[in-house]
Amino acid sequence: MADWLTREQRSYNMSRIRSRWTAQEVAIHGYLKGRKVRHRMHPALPGNPDVLVFPDLAVYLHGCFWHGCPRCYVAPKPRKAYWHPKIGRNRARDKRNAAAAQRAGYRILSLWEHDLKGNAAACAARIAAVNH
Repeated sequence: MADWLTREQRSYNMSRIRSRWTAQEVAIHGYLKGRKVRHRMHPALPGNPDVLVFPDLAVYLHGCFWHGCPRCYVAPKPRKAYWHPKIGRNRARDKRNAAAAQRAGYRILSLWEHDLKGNAAACAARIAAVNH
């Protein structure tokens, strides 16, 4: 199926998709900061976690679409030949990143977008609880 947007329109739409400081990351950061939980956003660590909660918890915040959530993900109908391998590569990268962080001595916590949308405060409380 052909794309109904022009190249410029598609480029603009894709440029609006952020890889850092997403709404979920902002919500988690605000909650942790408000409760004085020591953390760093987007640390330069093995596996590139979204949040490092000191001393050793690496947190990954996965978007349901981009990371192929087992509960929510619905493959787009157009361009299946593109999207199926793309999401598969994202999932494989997630596994490699988590393994790299574990090898470096970090504990891993992965949270899905649907969990964060439902109750970001509960997810942040879960981060704080795992870290103690």
